[in-house]
Amino acid sequence: MKYIEVVAAVIKDDDKFLCAQRKDNKFDYLAFKFEFPGGKVECNETLEECLNREIEEELNTSIHSLNFLLDVYHHYPDFSVHITFFECALNRKQITMLDHKQIVWKSAKELKSLDWAEADIPAVELLCKKYLL
Repeated sequence: MKYIEVVAAVIKDDDKFLCAQRKDNKFDYLAFKFEFPGGKVECNETLEECLNREIEEELNTSIHSLNFLLDVYHHYPDFSVHITFFECALNRKQITMLDHKQIVWKSAKELKSLDWAEADIPAVELLCKKYLL
């Protein structure tokens, strides 16, 4: 089974989180699901370098204040993924969607109302616990 190393940005602005909806996908179980933006780590690239590159490629913006949030290991039917989630903030609030169907901003209380990719659910659960005390 294919193994993929991934990073994801949990971008927080005020009390809302950036949630990105995937476009159609060859794997039905990922098509149109919500995720935290990010992508695959390339050879000889640090996690932080990858996340900065992916946010530039997907949202045409940049991030700062990367803080480790969570590691998730998940087995989908066709591949396994290890996602390292980082909490971060935007450098520029202007976003251009280059890789997603839509972007929405949701409070911690609203996060569970979205249809998330399975591997992102542990991050959603942690954020709800952390910010809904």
